[in-house]
Amino acid sequence: MGTTTVSRARIEPILFHTINGIFMLLLAIVTLYPFLHTLTISFNEGNDALRGGIYLWPRSWSLQNYKAIFISGTIYHAAWISVARTLTITVLGVFLTSMLAYTLAQPQYIFRKIIGLIFVLTMYFNAGLIPNYFLIKSLGLLNNFWVYVFPGMVSAFNLIVIRTYIRTLPSGLVESAKMDGAGDFTIFVRIILPLCTPVLATIALFIAVGSWNSWFDTFLYASSDLKLSTLQYEMMKLLGSTMNSNNDPGLLAGANTNQTKAMVTPASIRAAITIVAAVPILFVYPFLQRYFIVGMNLGSVKE
Repeated sequence: MGTTTVSRARIEPILFHTINGIFMLLLAIVTLYPFLHTLTISFNEGNDALRGGIYLWPRSWSLQNYKAIFISGTIYHAAWISVARTLTITVLGVFLTSMLAYTLAQPQYIFRKIIGLIFVLTMYFNAGLIPNYFLIKSLGLLNNFWVYVFPGMVSAFNLIVIRTYIRTLPSGLVESAKMDGAGDFTIFVRIILPLCTPVLATIALFIAVGSWNSWFDTFLYASSDLKLSTLQYEMMKLLGSTMNSNNDPGLLAGANTNQTKAMVTPASIRAAITIVAAVPILFVYPFLQRYFIVGMNLGSVKE
């Protein structure tokens, strides 16, 4: 009896880890396959891809899909605008949202509940597209770079996450700092911000991904100024022009009469656009992954 119990105690952990490993491997394959398939299509000649049967390796290698994207000179300036708007709103958004969250986390602040309620209501009620447009216009932000920054600089969701995280910090840290003569801003910058690194990295990732992938605000508020066009908006226009090009299944991309005409299709262009849009985030995410996991776990715990 004792031998059977010992044997079972040894086998169960091995069996569990084996099954768990197989399951996680299958999950990784299911998760990665769509991206790898998209990457493969982006490097495959467009018309050939229409035949199907392409999975994880291009059948007919071609860079025409990427040439069709970068052949326009405006794409580089648009990429710079996207980088500038993403960095600006991420830095300002994280700093200002965390500052407001610190204020609302202080129990002695008498207006913390009503201000918090106002922010929560914005998560459920919205004025709508037309009133927002007229608000942006009245503020003089149409065709202005700051239209990418000011409207979404403080998010109610991000505010709640950071405030919840700050409430988990020991209150004695703030009290001892005040006894030493430190002001609220000094406490916030030198004590609260360093301790909030995990949740701030999480929020920074949220803001950066949302800003980088945004194109609709460019369409609404800055489409008449080419100098303010963003990478996502330019690629959206490229995809639209490809799909509507005389109902032709392919679009000529950089071929001449002396060469084999390399064609791109809406499907291949869409794949290349997806890769171009995702690569910057893929480079950033690994550096924030460990903070992202810790920040979401701690920032979601309610007292």
